[in-house]
Amino acid sequence: MQINGKDVSRETWERLEHFSELFRKWAKSINLVAPSTLPDLWNRHVADSAQIFQLSPNPQTWADLGSGGGFPGVITAIFLKEMGSGWVYLVESNQKKAAFLRQALLETGGLGSVHISRIEDAPLKIGKVDAISARALADLDLLCDFSEPWMAINPECRAFFHKGRDYRQETVKANSRWQFDLIEHQSAVEKDSVVLEIAGLRRKAN
Repeated sequence: MQINGKDVSRETWERLEHFSELFRKWAKSINLVAPSTLPDLWNRHVADSAQIFQLSPNPQTWADLGSGGGFPGVITAIFLKEMGSGWVYLVESNQKKAAFLRQALLETGGLGSVHISRIEDAPLKIGKVDAISARALADLDLLCDFSEPWMAINPECRAFFHKGRDYRQETVKANSRWQFDLIEHQSAVEKDSVVLEIAGLRRKAN
């Protein structure tokens, strides 16, 4: 069994399938993703989210910002379950979405916990992390604002952000206020999309 051309164990595959079934049930009453993307849930959301862990397949601690429907946070937590180590802190301010995330972690055994919090308040509550993820949340400039407190705590922290075809414009805008090391990973799912890997984030002097 493979996702994005990479082998996945049967146990992880079954957990991902179970999550997908649970997601479809909850999506009938909660707006977790755009309804138009539900028919292709596996490729558009599950496989797309799996890229994040596949780019950094280590038993590390993650902060997943604006976790919403669990992409990529719950998917990362499911992959970590197989490793038996690591953790995902899922940050979500919406109570109903947070309830879904908790149920998803419970039923899949994903290694993670849900924090009902504004993203700005999360660093003080969560503390040091090794990696940050976010998907369909905000432009890169704002994501840098969100990430800076964690990267100040841990200079080795890296961030992984899904971005669409306008990512170059976002990068130019972010560069007006921030310095960072950037790696562009071509998406394995969407030809016009990338995953931006950010490290060494620091605010530029005025």
